[in-house]
Amino acid sequence: MSESFIARLPLAANSIDRDYLTRENEDAIAALRAGSDTRFIALHRGTALLSSPSSIAYLDREPRAELLVYLGRSVADGIALFVAVVGADHGLVGEWGDLRSIGGSLSRHDASVLAQALAITNWHASSRFSPRSGSATTPGKAGWVLLDESGVEHFPRTDMAIIVGVLDRDDRLLLGSNTQWESNRFSLLAGFVEPGESLEAAVAREVFEESGVRVTEPRYLGSQPWPFPASLMLGFMARVDDSAESELVPDGVEIVDLRWFSRAELHASVDEIRLPGPTSIARAIIEEWYGGPLDQAPA
Repeated sequence: MSESFIARLPLAANSIDRDYLTRENEDAIAALRAGSDTRFIALHRGTALLSSPSSIAYLDREPRAELLVYLGRSVADGIALFVAVVGADHGLVGEWGDLRSIGGSLSRHDASVLAQALAITNWHASSRFSPRSGSATTPGKAGWVLLDESGVEHFPRTDMAIIVGVLDRDDRLLLGSNTQWESNRFSLLAGFVEPGESLEAAVAREVFEESGVRVTEPRYLGSQPWPFPASLMLGFMARVDDSAESELVPDGVEIVDLRWFSRAELHASVDEIRLPGPTSIARAIIEEWYGGPLDQAPA
């Protein structure tokens, strides 16, 4: 993965030492909660309390919380960080921001912290009952484990998904429009990795299922979390396999339109179509192929 590509992944920064050993020590967690150097991030209905339009708020006092999870220590300064999920009566004053909307304007530190906070709290929201017994779960290990009534531990899960920049023999990029989007919105082809499937096999299968195109030479670029609700997006480039028979046809279920773009054609279309936002790995892959920001003319 090139340095330029890493720099395009705002949610992938390694901003937090997850300090996993401290999770095991309830006394240490209690001391951190009361510590003067500890900071708290507040989440409400999937949005974060902000200190400015481009910064999340780091509170020096623990707010009234429905759920509190220890995230770890900031790599930059060692400050302990918790995420607090607050209810409607939170009493906090300020603006709230959604990661999809504000991620591109946040610092890499804030973006990655917020991604971690959303991912772990989304898991709690979807895992209130044990998949084994159906009994209610209770948090343990500072929020990184859920226990059912028999004491069985349940750990967070991450859903792996591949996302692919497909190139033809003329180095054009394939973009598709999803059935759930407005008609002028385009992005890369993507899909979840199925059980017992390699990443490379998932790339070939998903591209064929959604577009009818056979690809070869999948090349891994990098990954970043996408906590909506719990994905890890694994980015690839792949090329059309000219030795295999294929026909460009949208599947009609997920994809309703497919278009090939040269760099010049994509640049000319930026005011006509909607492309992935700057927080997404899709945007990073497109700009990796394009050679820079899309608002600049191609080299």
